Amino acid sequence: MQLSGNFKAPSVFLRIAIAASYLWASADRLGIIGAHGQPHVGWGDWQHFIDYSKQVMGFLPEVFVAPLAVIATSLEIVIGLLLIFGLFTRYAALVSGLLSLSFALSMAISFGIDAPLNYSVFTVSAASFLLATIPNYVWSLDAWRQKNSFG
Repeated sequence: MQLSGNFKAPSVFLRIAIAASYLWASADRLGIIGAHGQPHVGWGDWQHFIDYSKQVMGFLPEVFVAPLAVIATSLEIVIGLLLIFGLFTRYAALVSGLLSLSFALSMAISFGIDAPLNYSVFTVSAASFLLATIPNYVWSLDAWRQKNSFG
């Protein structure tokens, strides 16, 4: 089996894996997965997420933390949905790469390099940038749109 040039399964897997990570984290901080302290719940509510964000962005003035947390969460939800549906995939992947790289750098500045490495944040960034380079996206709205615009 030749893997070179076969992007079908990897592109779908990358889209779903990255999207699931963003949507799960957003659902957690919005309290959808469960309350703070329950098993498999990291934050459980917005306030616990803001408290964590203050630690991650401790090098910034505190006035920036809440707006940046809202922007990051909004981007994660939008990116996650775009990737699930495969709509504007290349742009969503690029924004995902930049967003996760900013998370990784913020974590490294605030907690040390082990934090983003332990949570594979650089990996998400690299996977996002890789996804942005794939020539076409099967099983996606992008593919459907391309097929219907030329057919």
